[in-house]
Order: sequence, then C-alpha cells, then structure tokens
Amino acid sequence: MPSFKKEEHRARSTFSNKSDPKIILGVDPGLATTGFGVINADKYRQSLVGYGCIQTKPNSPHAQRLKQIKDKLTKIITKYQPNAIAVEQLFFYNNAKTAFVVGEARGVILLTACERRLPIYEYTPLQVKQAVSTYGQASKLQVQKMVKLLLRMKEIPKPDDAADALAIAICCANSLPNQYRNK
Repeated sequence: MPSFKKEEHRARSTFSNKSDPKIILGVDPGLATTGFGVINADKYRQSLVGYGCIQTKPNSPHAQRLKQIKDKLTKIITKYQPNAIAVEQLFFYNNAKTAFVVGEARGVILLTACERRLPIYEYTPLQVKQAVSTYGQASKLQVQKMVKLLLRMKEIPKPDDAADALAIAICCANSLPNQYRNK
C-alpha cells in the first residue's frame, strides 16, 4: 500500500506593497469553451492585459478535452504570470449533465492554479454582476458594456466567454483588500 505525506497547499505571497503590477487572471469555465481575461489591477483602476478563449475539440474524448484545458491554461499562466486567479463558481444549471461537465472543467482549472501555487478567488455570477454593473440582475450585454467601459476598450470583448472572464477578474480586483493593490 502506498504511503502518502500530508502536504499543505501554501499559496505564495504574491501580493505585496511593492509598486509592481498586480496581474489577475479571470476564468469562465466550460468544456467546449473556457474564457480567460487578464487584467492589471492597481489601487484606483484596472487595465486590460489580454483575453481570449480555450477551445477544445468536440470530437475528442472527454478526458482529452480536460487535458487540453489544463495544458492551454498552463501556457496562459506561463505567458501572463498572474499573481492570482479568479474563477466563476458553479451556481445553477437546469441541465445536470451540463453542470457536471462544467464542474469537471472547474476542477481542472482549480487544480492547475493550485499546482502553480496561485491564490484562488471564487465568485458567483451574482457577485460578478454586482461588482461590474452594481446590479445583480444585469443582462449579459450590460455586463459586457461595463467591462468595455471599465477597461477602456474600443469594443465589447468577444466572444462572450472572454468578456465574462474579464468581468470575473474585475470582480476579484474590486474585492481585494486595498493593501494588496498598488499604492
């Protein structure tokens, strides 16, 4: 029988009082499409660093699609070197099968962040809408327009999954204690 050592996950202390940028990676989980958005958060505002989507091949085996998410997310983390990751919580789905699939994608995302020792912040869709638009029942378009405005973008970010990921990152930036942001 294998023996296991008990190891505690310790997130590296990535937020400090230094004046270096605080990079937050927001992730909107999904099996077919996982949105990601990267912002630089300082004391007074956020700015866009990058965004996009992780697409998996629909005819690939399920486990292979989860591995594709992990591999591509690892590359994104390596490229942008975020100080934290913000992930949307699984809130409610009418379709149980969809909920399980999204839950598996979330698990892969959380595991990848843990392996990279990133602090993880999780937010419900209601929290994200409130943080970005100040209205918990805001429409998807209202949230997208606010993301565009807050990040001073010329156009609404597309696709929707990427816009949602940017909103999640903004929510995280707005909820972090002030001592963690640039002074």
